[in-house]
Amino acid sequence: HPVDRKKMAVNREHGKEAITHYEVLESLKNASYIACRLETGRTHQIRVHLASLGLPILGDRLYGGRPYRRIMLHAYSLTFTHPLTGKSLTVQAPLPEGFEGALRG
Repeated sequence: HPVDRKKMAVNREHGKEAITHYEVLESLKNASYIACRLETGRTHQIRVHLASLGLPILGDRLYGGRPYRRIMLHAYSLTFTHPLTGKSLTVQAPLPEGFEGALRG
């Protein structure tokens, strides 16, 4: 970000490549439930890309999201290469308690 050292920003001319694929899973009354798949792993990547589209994450005060008890960002599934075995490993975690209710509220 050109002014705020805590923030990252989309900079097509001088920035590093960052690729996020997203899909709106459900449009709700005051928010949308979105799934993201990353090709790169940049700092704050999902937060920056969604905010740049005018879709800040609920509770993400740094990037313009409406205030909430917590940032409503959750890694449901992560896939990576295990550093010792070299095999692909996928881990999944269900939505935290209260997350679903916040989406419906």
